[in-house]
Amino acid sequence: MADRKKGFEGITSKLGLQPMESPAMVAQGKAKLFIGIPKENSFQEHRIGLTPESVKTLVANGHRILIERHAGKDSHFSDNDYSEAGAELTNSVEEIYKADVIIKIAPPTLEEIDMMQVNQTLISPIHLPTLKREYIQRLMKKKVTALAFEYTKDDAGMFPFVRAMSEIAGSSVILLAAEFLSNANEGKGILLGGISGVPPAKVVILGAGVIGTYAARAAIGLGATVSIFDNNVYKLMRLQERINTRVFTSTIAPNILEQELQAADVAIGAIHSKKGRTPVIVTEDMVRKMKPGSVVIDVSIDQGGCFETSEITSHKDPTFKKFDVIHYCVPNIPSRVSRTASHAFSNILTPILLHCGEMSGMKNLIYQDAGIRSGIYLYKGNLTNVHLAELFGIKSSNLDLLFATNL
Repeated sequence: MADRKKGFEGITSKLGLQPMESPAMVAQGKAKLFIGIPKENSFQEHRIGLTPESVKTLVANGHRILIERHAGKDSHFSDNDYSEAGAELTNSVEEIYKADVIIKIAPPTLEEIDMMQVNQTLISPIHLPTLKREYIQRLMKKKVTALAFEYTKDDAGMFPFVRAMSEIAGSSVILLAAEFLSNANEGKGILLGGISGVPPAKVVILGAGVIGTYAARAAIGLGATVSIFDNNVYKLMRLQERINTRVFTSTIAPNILEQELQAADVAIGAIHSKKGRTPVIVTEDMVRKMKPGSVVIDVSIDQGGCFETSEITSHKDPTFKKFDVIHYCVPNIPSRVSRTASHAFSNILTPILLHCGEMSGMKNLIYQDAGIRSGIYLYKGNLTNVHLAELFGIKSSNLDLLFATNL
C-alpha cells in the first residue's frame, strides 16, 4: 500500500497536482449496495449472476437486490426462490436500471445502456467479437464504471470468472464434438472413442490452460487420441501432471500443427488472451487442408477466435461449414448448462460484492484491490483499457492517474 501511495505521489508531483487524501482513509462505515439484475434477452443467454443462496447472504448483510421477474427461470430458479431469499421482484426493466450496480451475464444492448443512470457500475463480460465503438461511447456518455468478467483477477493473480467458465467449457466441448461427429448432425458418423478393432477419433487442442486441460481429460476419458499445442512449456508440463497420462504435446510450430490438423477429426481452440484479442493460430489454408467432415470448436471466439475461419454463432444456429469443415463458434458455451454456470458465477461475485460493501463502495474497492482494478475498462466514463482504446481509436486514461487526481 505504501508503494502504491508513493507511486501516486510521484505522478502528481510531476504534474504539479496535489492529490486529496486516499479514499480508504476518509471512508466512513459500510456501504449498502443497491444491486439490479435484469432478465437476459440476448445471445440466447440462460445464466443469472446471483443464485437465491447468494441473494440471501447479501440481503442479510444489508444490501438491496432488485431482480426482474423470471430472470432465473432458464436456470430453474423461481421468482419465489428469490423472494424468499429477500430479493425484490419487478416487471419493470426501467426500475432495474435505476440500481447503483447492474449485473449482467451478457453485455447490455444499446437500448439497455440508454436506460442506465449516470455514474452506475456495470459488471458484465465484453464479448470482444461483437463489441462496437458505439457501445463504448454510450457507456462513456453515461459516465459508467465498468468491470469486465474476462479481465478480473483474484488474489493469486488468476482469472476466476474465466477459470470457472473454462472448466465448464472444457468439459462441454468434447461432448459437443461427439455430437457433431455423429450422423445426427451431418457429421462423419464417427464414435469419438472408437471400439475394439476400430481406431478412435483424433482430437487436437490449442492451449494447455484450464479449457485445454479439462477438454483433454474428457477426451481421454472417452477414449480419443489427443494432441495438445501451447507455446508455454510449463503449461504443457502441468497439463501432463494433471491428466496423469502421457499425450502428444508440442509448442505451436506451424509445420507440426498443420500436420496434426490434417489428421484430426476434432480441433479445439482454447487460447485465452490476458489483455485483448486472441491471436490467430490456425490460418485459413490450414483449415482448408483438414479432412472433410471434421469439427472445429473455437472456444476462444469470445475474444475474437484463434481460427482464421471462425465467425461468431449462437445456440440457436450454432454451426456453419467452411471448406466442408464444421465450425462451432458460440461465445457462451457454459450457458448450455446454465444452472451449474450460475452457481459458479455467484460463488465468485458474492465475495466481491460483500467486499465492495465493506470497503464503502466500488471506488475504494478498485483503489485497494489490484485484481478488481485489472478488470476495470471504464472508470466514471473514462476508457482505461489501452487495447480497447487502440481498437476503436478512442483516447484512454491511466486509472492510477485518475485516482491520483481524485476523480
